[in-house]
This record gives sequence, C-alpha cells and structure tokens, in this order.
Amino acid sequence: MDLDLQATPQEVMRAVEALQKFAATQGVPEKIIFGLALALEECGSNVVNHALKRDAQRKFQVVIERIGDLFIIELRDDGPAFDPTAAAPRKPRAEDDDLPGGWGIELVRRYMDEIRYRREAGGNILRLAKRVSLSADEKK
Repeated sequence: MDLDLQATPQEVMRAVEALQKFAATQGVPEKIIFGLALALEECGSNVVNHALKRDAQRKFQVVIERIGDLFIIELRDDGPAFDPTAAAPRKPRAEDDDLPGGWGIELVRRYMDEIRYRREAGGNILRLAKRVSLSADEKK
C-alpha cells in the first residue's frame, strides 16, 4: 500500500487508519497493530512537524507492506537530513517528568524489531519492521 500524504496531522492519522485496516486484513494480532500504529503516528508526526514544518503544500510518502512474517512501514520525505536512529537510548529519570518530547524514538524502538534510516536522492527514508507470527492457516 502506497500513500501520498500532505504534511498535516490529519494526514498522519489517515495513514494510521489505513495501516490499522490493512494489518487487520492481514490477520495481524491487535497488540501488534497497536505498536505498528503508534510507531507510524510518532514517526509521521515527526516528519510533519519537524522535517516539513506542517506545510500542507509539502508531501511525504508512507509505504506499508507485509512480506512473509515481516510487516514493513517506510516513511519518505524531502526534509533536511535527520537520522532518528542516531539518538542515544534514554532511560526514564524522575526529572524527565518536566521535560516534554524526546521519547518518541524510545516508543518506536520498543514496538519495532528493526529501525533503519538512509538518505537517498536528497530525501529521508525511515524503514520500520516488525516480525508478525503467521497463524497455522497461513503456514499451510
């Protein structure tokens, strides 16, 4: 599934809803769908808010696919180079309660099995992957 989206929060949510429907038709368990949706919402929001500055004239792409037991979400944008995987892992501390933001990549790391970034042809490509167990029927 390929989605061309405007750089707005509403379009991020449209992508999340499309992902949820697609994953459900693929027999993905609800718990995994929750993590996939959360990761897409977080990463999509970062693209919209930071890379594209909520400029609705700008666009980004989301590609969602399932290959065997791998569920893949790829986000593509033409914003400034930014590799979220380069952020050092953070551990929660009591004083962090007063500091907003910066925890999204930790959530994505928690729910995804693989996160890869590359810069290609002047654009950012963020690939998120999650292993999904195949049911007995799908294995036949």
